[in-house]
Amino acid sequence: MATATAVFEPTVKISATKLLINGKWVEAASGKTFATINPSTGEAITKVAEADAADVDKAVAAARAAFEKGPWRKMSASQRGQLMHKLADLIERHGDELAQLESLDNGKPYHVARAADLPLTIACYRYYAGWADKIQGKTIPVNGPYFCYTKHEPVGVVAQIIPWNFPLLMQAWKLGPALAAGCTVVMKPAEQTPLTALRVGELALEAGFPDGVINLLPGYGPTAGAALARHMDVDKVAFTGSTEVGHLIMRAAADTNLKRVTLELGGKSPNVIFADANMDEAVEGSHFALFFNQGQCCCAGSRTFVEEKCYDEFVEKSVARAKKRTVGNPFDKSTEQGPQVDQEQFNKVMSYIESGKQDKAKLVAGGHRVGDKGYFIEPTVFADVQDNMKIAQEEIFGPVMSILKFKSIDEVVERANKNMYGLAAAVWTSDITKAHAIADGVRAGTVWVNCYDVFDAGAPFGGFKQSGIGRELGEYGLANYTEVKTVTIKL
Repeated sequence: MATATAVFEPTVKISATKLLINGKWVEAASGKTFATINPSTGEAITKVAEADAADVDKAVAAARAAFEKGPWRKMSASQRGQLMHKLADLIERHGDELAQLESLDNGKPYHVARAADLPLTIACYRYYAGWADKIQGKTIPVNGPYFCYTKHEPVGVVAQIIPWNFPLLMQAWKLGPALAAGCTVVMKPAEQTPLTALRVGELALEAGFPDGVINLLPGYGPTAGAALARHMDVDKVAFTGSTEVGHLIMRAAADTNLKRVTLELGGKSPNVIFADANMDEAVEGSHFALFFNQGQCCCAGSRTFVEEKCYDEFVEKSVARAKKRTVGNPFDKSTEQGPQVDQEQFNKVMSYIESGKQDKAKLVAGGHRVGDKGYFIEPTVFADVQDNMKIAQEEIFGPVMSILKFKSIDEVVERANKNMYGLAAAVWTSDITKAHAIADGVRAGTVWVNCYDVFDAGAPFGGFKQSGIGRELGEYGLANYTEVKTVTIKL
């Protein structure tokens, strides 16, 4: 494992730490605040207002008024798109500041946030800005002297709960389609990473979004999040996070007003390497598939299936690559891997590493903490992993690669599908027949061939089975935020 050098000091100033409700920055009704922590040091960055049920009531009421009576509903679709373009422009203008803030609060390397998270975030807002005036229905030839058509109307007040692994990007994935469709939003950023979400709130006000259209409530899941999920005046809830919490949100929606629910949940994605693949590309691609973003990706290629004919070579090269991975200060330009997001995640990942050892998987790289402060973990590789081991079944959400051996296409497809998740998958091969066999046979919402983690705002993303309900991005993601109305007129 390499050590980072050449650090620069972040210069970002933190301006937004309150709740955004009805266009105003306000303290929580309870007066409570909570600390957001720098995961590189374990020290507090600043304190942020802590929303709970009382604040949720105020924000939902503001969103409802903005939806039903405010200028947002009367605004033309193209005007909504223009506001979204203004927001994208402002985010681009403040890109360095936002990337620093993201790195400080989340721990991801600054240069990664600047080169990946920011461009994808901006592209998402611009993509949906372009959709705003292109949401349209159909005319339908029905029997009799009638004119029948459909129209797509905004679903209404939307609650959105986003995770901490890609704070800026997940905010864009949620806000983009909701705003394009004409909905109003009450969003709860993750308590671990509220700072960039709040800064984007400031930029949204600067762009000119009407009061109450975007409301931001930093707070905790069991209080603010639960209050949003069960609120009777919320028309839809969109959540990205763990499958366990997804069950709770769906239950809350069912027990109240049957609000619409979309869920982007966990994964344990199979990454299949055949012996005929370009081995160096497969090793580097699989390394990226697992270790990118400190392993904190729902779609991480965390079950690495390797054909037995190339198994030893792949393991050897993957171990060498993991040992070269640079772990350290996110503000060092040579850093590839920063810390896990918080102490809880650090403890969880370390417990999975211990579980792999106890189950007799072969620890061939890493497995230890890095340094004596912050939440850094060595890039860790287990070989000879079996399907029934905990590290092969459960989502680790950290820098732990599990390598499994297989013999045939039918076998690997069957084993890949023998899991409760179905978010993503990948295959590395020079044989197009094998590529199609994996893409067709594996039950997953996304399949990558000879690549991994390729995202575009136009390409839908979401999961089969317990990896979720509905899709993010593209036209499919937009459909989640509208209701279809049929109108029939006698001629």
